[in-house]
Amino acid sequence: MNPRDAILAAVGGASRTNAEIAREAAVLLDRVPDLRPERVTGDPAEAFLARLTGPAIGATATRVPSLVDAPAAVRAYLDAHSLPARIALRPHPRLALDWSGFATHRAIAVDETASVFLAPYAVAETGSLVFRSGPDMPVLLAFLPLHCIVVIEAENVVPWLEDCAAIEAKRPAPRNLNLITGASGTTDIEGALVRGAHGPAHLHVIFVGPSNPQP
Repeated sequence: MNPRDAILAAVGGASRTNAEIAREAAVLLDRVPDLRPERVTGDPAEAFLARLTGPAIGATATRVPSLVDAPAAVRAYLDAHSLPARIALRPHPRLALDWSGFATHRAIAVDETASVFLAPYAVAETGSLVFRSGPDMPVLLAFLPLHCIVVIEAENVVPWLEDCAAIEAKRPAPRNLNLITGASGTTDIEGALVRGAHGPAHLHVIFVGPSNPQP
C-alpha cells in the first residue's frame, strides 16, 4: 500500500479506539519540545520584548514598574505623537486607574485615534499579544484605532504558542480569540509595505514589570 492509499484508507473506514488516539496524541506532544525553534531563551518576558520591538515586528514599548504608572506612559506616548488625550478605554477592572486629564470613552468610532486595553497574556515565541472577546473587551478596540496601545504585565508572558493553546483549552471558548503581532501592514501593492491597511498603523505596548528582572 502506498502512502496515498494508506491515508485514504485511514480516512475512509479505519476505526480506532479512544485509547489508541490518546496514545498517538501523547507521542506527538512528547515531540513538541524537540520541534520548537531556539527562539525563547532566558526570561520569557525579555524575549517577548526583544521580538516585539525587533525589526521583524517593529512595534514600540515603554516599560513601567507598576500598573498605576500606565496612564502616565499613555500620556507620554500621545504627547510624543502630538495626539489629544482622548482614548477609547477597555472597561476592565485592572484598568480602573487614575485617568484624570484624559477624555475616556467606551464606544469605538470608525476614525478612532487611540485605544488602550489590557492583554490577558502574551507569547514570547512570536511577540504576540493575546486577547479574548467579551463584554469587557470589544474586538474593535484592537482593529479600528490608528494607534493601538496595549498594557501587558510581565508575569503574564508565556514562552510558546503551545502555552497559549493550553491556557485556552481550560477556558470556555470566546466568540473571538485574537493574536496581535505588530501593527497592521500589507505589501500587496508593488511590494511596498503600507502600515494601517487593515487595522492600526501603530502598536505600542506598556510593559508592566521590573526594569532589571532577576533570573
